[in-house]
Amino acid sequence: MNNDEIYLQRAVELAANNVTAGGRPFAAVLVRHDQVIVEAVNSIHISQDPTAHAEMLAIRGASQQLGARLDGCVIYASGQPCPMCLGAMYLCGVSRVVYAATNQQAEPFGLSTAAIYQQMALPLSDQQLPVRHLPQPAMTAIYQNWKALHVPG
Repeated sequence: MNNDEIYLQRAVELAANNVTAGGRPFAAVLVRHDQVIVEAVNSIHISQDPTAHAEMLAIRGASQQLGARLDGCVIYASGQPCPMCLGAMYLCGVSRVVYAATNQQAEPFGLSTAAIYQQMALPLSDQQLPVRHLPQPAMTAIYQNWKALHVPG
């Protein structure tokens, strides 16, 4: 059995335990250089925080240990990451993602995020959620100030 299988099976085991504890069947294991950095389970049922997905909690936990960039890290997830979690993975720079169950497998149980992926693929003006751009001239100066303070050279 290779390491991907071992870590993914751990995520699946954690997901099963989370269901037994009253949660959703989602868990994540974040690994760097074959060392488990953090394990996390979906905790929406406890926190009532809709962003408390296992992958998000794993990223938060790993970032506290390693910093905001998670280059070289792999996330093993029991289910296909939702758009929010996948976006966070891109933002923090994880190197790979391995997942067990697809959105198609999750669909009959009301656990798929395929509809959100479909919405995100549309232009903002065509999405179901109204998103309004209201320009604020001060933002250009704020961005320039940020760049001057934080971007070398």
